[in-house]
Amino acid sequence: MEAKPSLHATTRLYLDDDHCFTAEATVLAVADERVAFDRTCFYPGGGGQPADDGRVTIDNGQVLDIVSVRADVDDVLWHSTPLQLQPELVGQRAHMALNHERRLALMRYHTVLHVLNTTARQDYGGWITGVQIATDYSRIDFKLDGFSPALCAQLEARVNAVLEGSHALRSYYIAEDDFRHRDDLLRTLDVKPPVYQGRVRVVEIIGFDAQACGGTHVANTLEVGRFSIFRTENKGRNNKRLYVRLDQPTRAMA
Repeated sequence: MEAKPSLHATTRLYLDDDHCFTAEATVLAVADERVAFDRTCFYPGGGGQPADDGRVTIDNGQVLDIVSVRADVDDVLWHSTPLQLQPELVGQRAHMALNHERRLALMRYHTVLHVLNTTARQDYGGWITGVQIATDYSRIDFKLDGFSPALCAQLEARVNAVLEGSHALRSYYIAEDDFRHRDDLLRTLDVKPPVYQGRVRVVEIIGFDAQACGGTHVANTLEVGRFSIFRTENKGRNNKRLYVRLDQPTRAMA
């Protein structure tokens, strides 16, 4: 079944509340094994952070396992399920509940990569060339000269010092035109951040850094845990891949 052309862009609740793990929504359309809602707390993937998974309970009693989420060209977020969905779902109310523990882990890793990429850029002139976030480790690639084991140790120490500084995080928006004059908000050489309705979302680690980002993050750096680099690879003459891991945080997350 084709998506309805009259669908409006899905309201992304996580953009205004990273800790939005549940939500009430209305089914707007179904297309084979995918369903679109008027609003969602599910992150559709991007910036190296994978899409959320979880469950949606429809008012008619049907429970849908959500295995992935993707945005289409009209910014409608389609939630994928293992089931062939019926048109009768359209108009039904639904209760969303994403995989809470998985999202929390991804938020911790996304946050620490902000600290790492800012430290690498400010202190060593490193620019991100690739990122992949997971729940038990993550990897990040930098265009970085003069890489060495000593530099790795310095990165670890500096990142952990920031994490232990108890920095609160917040997000806000700036106009796309203003963003074009803010090179300080960029961390990648080739990939530009997403633009939503003419605005760019900025995630700020208060007292340390601000950068454009559409992903989800913790509320305070104490919720991240202790950071370590457990493996490195050369991915070209100046392109270095760092594999990073987190211990348990000193402050419990919501």
